[in-house]
Amino acid sequence: MKHEEMKVDPHQMNALALAYVGDAVFDLFIRRLIISKGTVKPNQFHKEATKYVTAPAQAAAAHALIENNDLMTEEQAVLRRGRNAKSGTVPRSTDVTTYRYSTAFEALVGFLYLLQREERLQKIMELAVDSIELAQEREDS
Repeated sequence: MKHEEMKVDPHQMNALALAYVGDAVFDLFIRRLIISKGTVKPNQFHKEATKYVTAPAQAAAAHALIENNDLMTEEQAVLRRGRNAKSGTVPRSTDVTTYRYSTAFEALVGFLYLLQREERLQKIMELAVDSIELAQEREDS
């Protein structure tokens, strides 16, 4: 996926702006993943996608990336920036901590996307999907 040349340095961008971009990028990644599996009926796309793109799922991904030491120093800093960003509102469906870690994950995805670090972005999103699926398997058993 190509994008216009950035006039703003992602290193200097507000963490919530990074998260805004990261949310869209991760959502598209998940949609492509679901379609590529070919097993989901069209009326189930949204239900399947929400397993990955909810605040609890993304927060679980952020925690897994931290716990497994999967992040480089710069990425850890972006994750912290995202976690510490004050959005002013938190959805009623989740708690503040979960929402902040979800925002942190989205900020990291946005950061990597805007820097065009495509291989690293792909790896982070694959690790996230794996950790989300593992967390869901634990919940189901």
